[in-house]
Amino acid sequence: MMENHLYNLMAQLVTESKSLKRIKEMYGRDADGCESCKDFWSAMEQDKTAHVEKLNELIKQHNA
Repeated sequence: MMENHLYNLMAQLVTESKSLKRIKEMYGRDADGCESCKDFWSAMEQDKTAHVEKLNELIKQHNA
């Protein structure tokens, strides 16, 4: 049986990945014409990317 904390990591990875996909595919594009919003979404994309990478590392550690 999967440990609860591993399940939590995997559930959060799904959430973060979906959010990152929306930011990349929609939110940045929809912010055209507003530099401050484009900057915000760009920073958010970098943050989400880092979160996804860290979650992947942690999941791999627990599955080793």
